[in-house]
Amino acid sequence: MFLKRVDGPRQVTLPDGSILTRADLPAADTRRWVASRKAVVVKAVMYGLIPQGEALERYALSEEEFALWRSAVERHGDAGLKVTTIQKYRQL
Repeated sequence: MFLKRVDGPRQVTLPDGSILTRADLPAADTRRWVASRKAVVVKAVMYGLIPQGEALERYALSEEEFALWRSAVERHGDAGLKVTTIQKYRQL
């Protein structure tokens, strides 16, 4: 088995003890963004698995869009990214 050379860590340990690896990241051509995929990308950036610039480029995201995702996770956790609960959290 050959491992592709990458800059930075191959895995990070999250505060809950789970491990996040580059293999857990969504595919670069992802077009349908569900809450769980958004959360993985945000956590990867927050905990240093990939730099924010790489995430923006890889997933063709704007800085504003990523900032909204990140603030939702920081304020409300992964549930803040669910489209069905956006109105609930906007009122807070």
